[in-house]
Amino acid sequence: MLTGIILLVIIIAIGLWFVSCQRELVKLDENANNALSSIDVQCQSRWDALTNIAGAIAQYDEHESKTLQETIAARRGTVKTAADANAQEAQFGQVMAQVNAVAEAYPQLQAAGLYQEAMASIKTYEENVRMSRMIFNDNATKINRYVRQWPSSIVAGILHFDQREYLKIEEEEQKRAPQMFPNHSQAPATPQQ
Repeated sequence: MLTGIILLVIIIAIGLWFVSCQRELVKLDENANNALSSIDVQCQSRWDALTNIAGAIAQYDEHESKTLQETIAARRGTVKTAADANAQEAQFGQVMAQVNAVAEAYPQLQAAGLYQEAMASIKTYEENVRMSRMIFNDNATKINRYVRQWPSSIVAGILHFDQREYLKIEEEEQKRAPQMFPNHSQAPATPQQ
């Protein structure tokens, strides 16, 4: 009788632990999905702002505007995985290079109010995407840790929770980022006391 009660208590404890692990895995997975969804929303907003710029370019060069709008339509997609987010980032960088080339050819475009507003909104969306990417990678770290650590890895394996892929910074994005001290010899000297 006592052995039966002890066995029942052990089974209940294991069951409660299993449910607790499952709930934590679901919470972590949903947090990562939410962060990925935020990236998608910000990316769509960036593409909308680029479409506005393409419309502003139409006043200066109809062919360039049409080409940009077609390129934006072809490259615009949804973000459902880390690979999608990385691909969107690369494609956005390529289209921005085209926009910058057109803007350099038409200095009066750069002075246009619609162009400046659209570029300001792109900068805001860029910052939002950067923050969303950091949040996603943070959530991916948490779920990956939980999936890999023992004993929660047992529950993760049984319930088919896998590790999340991290978002990567592409070389083009690194080139676009401002560098405070590109050459270490140019770094400011430490003040002498």
